[in-house]
Amino acid sequence: MASQDIESHRAGAEVIAGDAACRNKYVELLEELSLPKGLLPMEDIQEFGYNRETGFMWLVQRKKKVEHTFKKIKQTVSYASEVTAIAEKGKLRKITGVKTKELMLWLSVVEVYIPEALPEKVTFKTSTGLSDTFDGAAFALGE
Repeated sequence: MASQDIESHRAGAEVIAGDAACRNKYVELLEELSLPKGLLPMEDIQEFGYNRETGFMWLVQRKKKVEHTFKKIKQTVSYASEVTAIAEKGKLRKITGVKTKELMLWLSVVEVYIPEALPEKVTFKTSTGLSDTFDGAAFALGE
């Protein structure tokens, strides 16, 4: 079920259950943070939590993992059953549970941010230190 990380941030967090309510709440949070609303296209979400004090957020989906291809950039991303991050204005950092496919390798995404100089772009940083920047429109809701 929920990891130790989630349990340690649960006190003082806003916790939502149910797919539709969770989707609405995390899309609202992404919008508040000035991040693209379609950044986390997860399915059958059973819990979303956000601790404003620490910035810690989490999403728990029923399936073990979901793969999604962002068509405009031809990029496949895998979302584990549990995704966590520290949310800040224009940035998600210390991300867990998200991987992107580069050639034949799956690389963990550890940070997503909007570069100050390019507010219409989104940069993804992997655990290897590599980063890639894409047009933010590729992560619009429903893409």
